[in-house]
Amino acid sequence: MSHPSFFDTAARITMYDPLAELLGAADKGLIEYSYTEVVKLAGHSCPTVAGAYLMTLRALKHLYGDGIAQRGDIKVEFRDDQLDGVTGVIANVVGLITGATVDNGFKGLAGKYDRRNLMSFNAPIEGEIRYQRLDTGAQATVSFNASVVPGSPGLMPALHRVLAGAATEEERGGFARDWQERVGSILENADHPELVTCA
Repeated sequence: MSHPSFFDTAARITMYDPLAELLGAADKGLIEYSYTEVVKLAGHSCPTVAGAYLMTLRALKHLYGDGIAQRGDIKVEFRDDQLDGVTGVIANVVGLITGATVDNGFKGLAGKYDRRNLMSFNAPIEGEIRYQRLDTGAQATVSFNASVVPGSPGLMPALHRVLAGAATEEERGGFARDWQERVGSILENADHPELVTCA
């Protein structure tokens, strides 16, 4: 897949999945997730997708430090309903990485590796998403503020022209480049203290 170069330079997330190890899907159960892979899942690259990726990265760092997070052993709660705004898009990215599902995931083997009921919505929490380790109970509540890395002033007017079918081919190409430039800036500023907050 041809894609912007920043897809390859964004930080990667390594997870340990005991089910993948058991079934021989990944050596030692280690699975590496990249921004490119979440883009493939979502079908597009945007601030929301980047934010979901960065919130998960930040939460896992908070919960596991320099250790490797265990996929399938993390409960995820969303403040908003799954049908509100972009919550569903974010949940898909979070689920890919953590393995958490509502009730449609893997049912497990002999009472182990069940991925169902690890994701829920409409939770009474302060931030956007709360991640919780099932082994220790440790929690991390995160929020994403895309306005920390604003787009160019002409970005949204250009989007409206494209959607209305009024943009030229050159304008469409310029919009796409500017759009991804903003996404790239968001990923490059992952350590900005106000971009992703964690408590």
